[in-house]
Amino acid sequence: MTERVPDTDLREFLRTRRARITPEQAGLPPQPGVRRVPGLRREEVAQLAGVSVDCYVRLERGRSASVSVSVLEAVARALQLSDTERDHLFALAKPTRRRPRATATQRARPGLVQALENITDIPALLLGHRLDVLATNRLARALYPGFEDLPAGERNMARFAFLNDAARDLYVDWPDNARNTVGMLRLYASHHPHDPRLAQLVGELSVNDGDFRRWWADHDVFQPRYGSKRYHHPLVGDLTLGFEALTPAGDPDQILGLYTVEPGSPSENALRLLASWTADNTHINPEQPAEHEH
Repeated sequence: MTERVPDTDLREFLRTRRARITPEQAGLPPQPGVRRVPGLRREEVAQLAGVSVDCYVRLERGRSASVSVSVLEAVARALQLSDTERDHLFALAKPTRRRPRATATQRARPGLVQALENITDIPALLLGHRLDVLATNRLARALYPGFEDLPAGERNMARFAFLNDAARDLYVDWPDNARNTVGMLRLYASHHPHDPRLAQLVGELSVNDGDFRRWWADHDVFQPRYGSKRYHHPLVGDLTLGFEALTPAGDPDQILGLYTVEPGSPSENALRLLASWTADNTHINPEQPAEHEH
């Protein structure tokens, strides 16, 4: 059987992962002399993983057709990968584990849209796998001013973060938020390697923003779960909001984002003020998904 074309993303992901770990961090004894490469050498990764150097070199060259699950697990441990990075490695190395490309239009279930609209005291939104915004509630629309005025096909959180000047003012920690956005797209790309719309989005952002282009080349991945974000809103000033990222049952490529606020805090007061100033009840119509296809 002819082996498939080498996977460039797999090669670069492994190269960047070993470059960030020093021999000392990996528990290897110090060696005299000047090292020619940052981080671990290929033979050191092979040693730590307990596999042959030839086996690891073939894997890092993107030739993973015959690699076993046990080898991937060993390499993941040797490179000290996080759970998210491990998932990314398996998606890149084992194409049979990748989710098939769907042909149906990506939609927000009417029930989810209604649930979002019923949440009135915190922002809530639903994202698709390219970070397309599929649905929002009133406070989410107020939190991201002007977002609902964009054409439906351009309502995308990655495009907003990098191509909308307002985002750099809105996010107090814009670099961290923007890098996480890139990491989310990287993670989704490993599961949807043949999605032309994802490729188009990445190409557009790479051409138009140097930060995105540089961070995309880092091959970092990010899976949102929970945390907090700081905002400087043009109407109500500073806000610190927690967030919970949930996966709706039956829709593994969608993220339900719920924001939280500490009771009695200045952020809660600011959020209430924002809600009182916002009377727009429009939302993205689930029956008109603006060509958000898988």
